[in-house]
Amino acid sequence: MTSSNAGALAGIKVLDLSRVLAGPWCTQMLADLGADVVKVERPGAGDDTRHWGPPFLKDAEGNDTTQASYFTACNRNKRSVTIDMATPEGQALIKQMAAQADIVVENFKVGGLKQYGLDHESLRALNPRLIYCSVTGFGQDGPYAERAGYDLMVQAMTGLMSITGQADNQPGGGPMRVGVAVIDLFTGLYASNAILAALHVRDNAVNGTGQGQHIDMALLDVGMAVLANQASGFLATGEAPGRMGNSHPSLAPYQDFPTLDGNMLLAIGNDGQFQRFCAAAEQPQWAQDARFATNTLRVQHRAELIPAMEAVTRTRTTAAWIALLEDKAVPCGPINTIAQAFDDAQVKARGLRVDLPRAAGDGIAQVSTVASPLRLSRNPPVLRHAPPALGQHTDEVLAELGLDAGRIAGLRDSGVV
Repeated sequence: MTSSNAGALAGIKVLDLSRVLAGPWCTQMLADLGADVVKVERPGAGDDTRHWGPPFLKDAEGNDTTQASYFTACNRNKRSVTIDMATPEGQALIKQMAAQADIVVENFKVGGLKQYGLDHESLRALNPRLIYCSVTGFGQDGPYAERAGYDLMVQAMTGLMSITGQADNQPGGGPMRVGVAVIDLFTGLYASNAILAALHVRDNAVNGTGQGQHIDMALLDVGMAVLANQASGFLATGEAPGRMGNSHPSLAPYQDFPTLDGNMLLAIGNDGQFQRFCAAAEQPQWAQDARFATNTLRVQHRAELIPAMEAVTRTRTTAAWIALLEDKAVPCGPINTIAQAFDDAQVKARGLRVDLPRAAGDGIAQVSTVASPLRLSRNPPVLRHAPPALGQHTDEVLAELGLDAGRIAGLRDSGVV
């Protein structure tokens, strides 16, 4: 994904006042699509995730630096400036940037930016076209609005952990968080969708308003929304689902199975797939068994079906099962480590690892990231810049605001930038 295309959002300016993951994930998507994203960070410290290590980025000699790799997951294609927003001079600079921006994204606690004059109402007065997205744990209203919110907390509160992990009566049973901060990531995705909708409403040639608006994104709201079929099942029945490990509450067989040398994943979603699996596994009697004739019956008789299948899946290696099933339209695959996933032939063919050079003079020659999954035929994402060093673009961005070198040096001497 190294097209010369300027990107679908070329010409859109984003002021990124967010930190950690949900907000930066949103703004990285906008940046990948061509928006000019300027990330404002604390002088001398920066985004918290710059220090969330190990693991750390390596220098040219392969030694650990003090820069954590976490930051690089969600901050490519951005320009970093360091400004102390607690100072009047810093506030004035950020307001000047907001006056020229299309979008502001922030994830401070409710009301946290009002003391600096950087809240929605203050900046909207300067720029009525501004789309201002606030990301919080619990939203702008309600009894929890003042609380700080974190992904793990929301995974617990929404019930996501109650349906993740092994059942209580199984070895290792108990609530489990998902392996990545999915609520933060989904919030970033929902936020970027809302921002694009607001841009369309503002700029639509037919009935655009010409006005920006405030977007209230809450991790709690997103966490409830992404319960998806599990939430709809509860709303339909009043019964809260429990943990089933890797099994599916509505499909069978749809889980991991032991093999001769490890494990594999079978994701059988309909009766035809089950019949083809039975034929390939030389167990035609399963497909003819009245208990297993339909998916609903297989779910009801899971306790009889799964042990019988496990006894058979243990007789071949994972690779042998995949080779047997891959041309029979039976969804089957390995359970990879992340290292194995990056070594997969399809992952390589899709170019999902991207090495970006970084010319920040900090000893880090390049940063590896995961390619954007957005594949637009005319305006594909362009990975233009590696995740920036702290304050890498401060002079450049301030010069664009009209500040000369002497003024910038003075601000740096006084600790404003």
